[in-house]
Amino acid sequence: MGNADFRRELGQQLRVDSVRAAAAAGSGHPTSSMSAADLMAVLLDGYLKLDFSKPDDPGRDHLIFSKGHASPLYYAMLKAAGAISDEELLSFRRFGSRLEGHPTPRIPPTDVATGSLGQGFPIGVGVAIAGKELDRLPYRVWVLCGDSEMAEGSVWEAFQHAAWGGLDNLTAILDVNRLGQTRETMLGWDMDGYAERVRAFGWHAIVIDGHDVEAIDAAYREAIETTGRPSVVLARTLKGRGVAAVENQPGHHGKPLEDAEEAIDELGGVRDLTVNVAKPEDGRAPHRFETPGAQLPRWDVGEQVATRLAYGETLAALGEMRGDVVALDGEVSNSTHSELFANAHPDRYFEMFIAEQQMLAAAVGIQVRGWVPFASTFAAFFTRAYDFIRMAAISRANIRLSGSHAGVSIGEDGPSQMALEDFAAMRAVHSSCVLHPSDANQTARLVAEMADRPGISYIRTLRPGTPVRTAPDEDIRIGGSRIVRSSNDDDEFTIVACGITVEEAEKAADALADEGTRVRVIDCYSIKPIDAETLLAAARETGAIVTVEDHWPEGGLGEAVLSAVGPEAPGVPVVKLAVRDMPISGKAAELMHAAGIDSEAIIEAVHKLAVRAPA
Repeated sequence: MGNADFRRELGQQLRVDSVRAAAAAGSGHPTSSMSAADLMAVLLDGYLKLDFSKPDDPGRDHLIFSKGHASPLYYAMLKAAGAISDEELLSFRRFGSRLEGHPTPRIPPTDVATGSLGQGFPIGVGVAIAGKELDRLPYRVWVLCGDSEMAEGSVWEAFQHAAWGGLDNLTAILDVNRLGQTRETMLGWDMDGYAERVRAFGWHAIVIDGHDVEAIDAAYREAIETTGRPSVVLARTLKGRGVAAVENQPGHHGKPLEDAEEAIDELGGVRDLTVNVAKPEDGRAPHRFETPGAQLPRWDVGEQVATRLAYGETLAALGEMRGDVVALDGEVSNSTHSELFANAHPDRYFEMFIAEQQMLAAAVGIQVRGWVPFASTFAAFFTRAYDFIRMAAISRANIRLSGSHAGVSIGEDGPSQMALEDFAAMRAVHSSCVLHPSDANQTARLVAEMADRPGISYIRTLRPGTPVRTAPDEDIRIGGSRIVRSSNDDDEFTIVACGITVEEAEKAADALADEGTRVRVIDCYSIKPIDAETLLAAARETGAIVTVEDHWPEGGLGEAVLSAVGPEAPGVPVVKLAVRDMPISGKAAELMHAAGIDSEAIIEAVHKLAVRAPA
């Protein structure tokens, strides 16, 4: 059998196995898989360099299914490569199977979870950045995209950044099958329209018939030979290719074929072809960056330091201590202070501009290769990329996020910049931790811990300076808290604060002490995981808690404290002070007073609790 003939037969096998997998599951996307089968057959037989028995090989190529709903095709490829059995193929979508409805890293060599359209492609940009700038290895990143996801803005962020970065180790394959879930896509089969768009972004575009294996072969060869810019293969295909009942017919998206056996016969029956996928030829180890060594920065108690500055100084020091630490920023590095890392380690800093979705995706792609990325921007702007954070958790990704300029305490910039929902959003992410240090020494210790922590780590940093009240050698850790003041058994109330409100809590405690009311003040710098032991002890020993936070009342510090103490101390009142009305521009002190989260509001809350308390 000639090479072209084998690839045609392999394409048919991939279609048949896609139909079989969806039929066994009773759900899935076989028609979306069938359109791209020839594209993947040629890639598997001759271009992809991947030893499926060694998914951790640093020199291997990376294949990302940005159109993750075409998972039956991906799993059919794994079977053809000998990575899974036919029995496992037919376990598709069953409880306990590694072959989930959309691919996840549970099945090697899958790098990331896909399925939320518009994400796999920008993540591929991140993997390509790692290959070109960090690993410095010649592996190639292949990304299969669907034409429906071309409506996503994140896709065009990826096109723009990849061309700007000259990522010639990246090849996108666009399966233009014309049909979306409910109707024809925006451009349908306007291949010239697609080509004009991607060329305008600086890509090398190759337009082909996506069912002509010779044309596909020539396109991949041309993409590999193109240097200085990334390439995209624009392939005109037919959805449901090969089965008359569904080929190029609307209304069949996301459904198994009605008569799978008839469809399999029409496709020529079940085959059992095996592909000897090319293995990586380059045996070099990934590049490693030299590190002279350093110590974490330290500040004296009483200094006035912004935690955002402490973040930047700590990150720069980590770069001296560890060669695997990488930083990304959304073009606000002189505000987040990641510019300190950029100045010290320019070869490990990546400017992502005002493209937060691509920044998050790049961080996810970079961590695929074992690097330790820290991504920073204003806290409010992470909401634009929240779906990427959510999906990063499904990818089992290890990324660290720093959000600065949050809360009404930022002052005159107004509510569009205040990120009053960041605690709630980040607490809801699986595997996340949420941190809000009140001073510089806390920030240094927590940022260093973030570097080693798996999962999604988020730290909120402050715009204004705050007094350093934590000694440099004090035990500060994720999941901990700090008792700022306590009279031990004589405390009558507990105030729990974080970040900017810790200073307000101290002021309130001073005023209350002058009145003869003793309060315990807890700096709850770790909101998730929270120090339940310390909070429970405070609840039982003082009998009442006031929480105060520069955040909406929903999902923030107050609710975290309630979830920790409520089940164990149900009779203890918890009063939540938080921002409840839409703020406006103004001075920080004015805004905190208007929001009811300053020392006056805390004192008033304690007074009300004292009136309610039994004698």
